[in-house]
Amino acid sequence: MLLIFAVTIAFVSAGYLYKMQQLEKLQHMSFQQMIEYTTLEEGDAVITVGIIKDGKTSYTVYGKDGRILPQTEELYEIGSLTKTFDGALICKAVGEGKIQLEDTIDKYLELPKKDYYPTIKDLVTHTSGYKSFYLESEMIKNHLSGRNDMYGISKEKLWNRISKTNLKEEEHAFCYSNFGMAVIGMVLENVYGQDYTRLMNNYVQDELNLKHTSISTGKDHGRNFWDWKSGDAYMPAGAMISNISDMLAYAQMQMDETPKYLGMGHQIIKEINVNNYLYTKMGLHADRIGVNWMYDRTNEVYWHSGDTTNYSSYLCFNPQKETAVVILSNQKPSDKIPAAVMGIRLYQEIISQ
Repeated sequence: MLLIFAVTIAFVSAGYLYKMQQLEKLQHMSFQQMIEYTTLEEGDAVITVGIIKDGKTSYTVYGKDGRILPQTEELYEIGSLTKTFDGALICKAVGEGKIQLEDTIDKYLELPKKDYYPTIKDLVTHTSGYKSFYLESEMIKNHLSGRNDMYGISKEKLWNRISKTNLKEEEHAFCYSNFGMAVIGMVLENVYGQDYTRLMNNYVQDELNLKHTSISTGKDHGRNFWDWKSGDAYMPAGAMISNISDMLAYAQMQMDETPKYLGMGHQIIKEINVNNYLYTKMGLHADRIGVNWMYDRTNEVYWHSGDTTNYSSYLCFNPQKETAVVILSNQKPSDKIPAAVMGIRLYQEIISQ
């Protein structure tokens, strides 16, 4: 499954003492050492690292053993960074008067009458009460076959699950929810009257002018990407692909808040305080959340990460310091250092210079 806090993946299969030993090593690694460790003897490694600092943009491509490769524009799965594009489109819809964050989802989806449904704001802050996902038969089959767990789950199944899931009307704790983002995708479809894939592709390519960013169709890219069926319900949770130039341009848009509605996504909606020992030790913090953007008070950055089976990504930015970092990796986050850990370390090194 997609996990925003990719750092946990690297440790789930090891014993506690081993975890602590590895954690101790990571704490003292520089960004360069992390790159070298992640690409050690990995002949297929292509990790692209982008930086924006004081209006200047640059990127470096790293290969096996941390060697610098020629600058190429590789395509990567960006996983849960897709959610920030969902958030941008939600903000656009709010600005156009098509959506209000305080509205409950039954205003936009034809659902059975209930006493309570979560609001749009609840969904984009992962405080709706929905679980990360709800087990469907397809997920079991996909997992056993090594396929993307969310492959083939239809919008009809999503609608049925929304209809049958009863939530209490109360303040819900933060729970990172791919299911909730799938619901947001369905809301956007109904508001704009378009299939999610067409809607998002038109938005990122025509309005944001990110010509190499799109919803993945999986097999036709030949890069060991996740499979998706046309119209899969969970695409809004993490089906996007992109390259470094587009992601750096996107980071600059966020810092400039251009289009203007992007600024709405940075307004802090809720305190979430989901920090734990592992995140804190590695310099990762998620104290607050806007419209799908995490905010780290310690490092003063907005950020999001995204991991799939074979890819890892991270984007953070600080508008006041005019600094952003993007990391796109084709190394499995379950085996190597995730992009989020490398990214925050690089950001800290840049700021300290």
